Amino acid sequence: MADRRRFLGRAFAGLSTAMLAGCYDLDEKPWFTGALGKVENLTREVQHLFAGPQTLAQEFTKADIAPVFRANGTRDPGTPDYKAHLANGFRDWRVTVSGLVDHPLSLSMDRIRAMPQRTQITRHDCVEGWSCIGEWSGPQLALVLAAAAPRPKARYAVFYCADPMTVEGDPDHYYYESLELSEAMHPQTILAHRLNGAILDVPHGAPVRLRAERQLGYKQPKYLQRIVLTDTLQGIGGGKGGYWEDQGYTWYGGI
Repeated sequence: MADRRRFLGRAFAGLSTAMLAGCYDLDEKPWFTGALGKVENLTREVQHLFAGPQTLAQEFTKADIAPVFRANGTRDPGTPDYKAHLANGFRDWRVTVSGLVDHPLSLSMDRIRAMPQRTQITRHDCVEGWSCIGEWSGPQLALVLAAAAPRPKARYAVFYCADPMTVEGDPDHYYYESLELSEAMHPQTILAHRLNGAILDVPHGAPVRLRAERQLGYKQPKYLQRIVLTDTLQGIGGGKGGYWEDQGYTWYGGI
């Protein structure tokens, strides 16, 4: 029964992705975007119903780790600010937690490394159709958020990053993403700063990135700087919950 539930959940999630990937010529039609939204909501409900909020993504062995873990998306933010952080070994890098919390945080990389760590060997699934297995290490985001003490109204965690998505480096168009708070608190959602036993490098999101193992790759942002808890996604970026969602991807990226 458990295998059947996982199969159904992934099947519905795959349907949503397939519709998105294969029907670009329909994405401006109101009836299609409305149907896509319904499928997105269905996949969320299916995962909640069949998988449950704490069900783990499959984990693998060291023998399964890919010889080279493919980097995707931004491979180097290239901004003056990022170059300065890189030059000093990210000693001044901070990950802040703010918004609907009682205790805002500003975490150095030393503090992130000093927290209890989780290591997990998981498969990265990209919406482009490829996958890769790697070993990630870092503290569970749930520990960080617990220290910040989310307020009862908090529903989403929004992640702001250091990579600009325009040639001009417009600060209003840096990469951002969001998750439901329940997914942000999932045991396999971590602030990863090591990949395959080595310090995270620039192409893979140095010095720290999000790993949310039940989500597609675009939901796992690199070069993480700020986490903001909120009760709504309206008024943030294009209002769809993430950079690629603002371009037409579905907000729900569960697998």
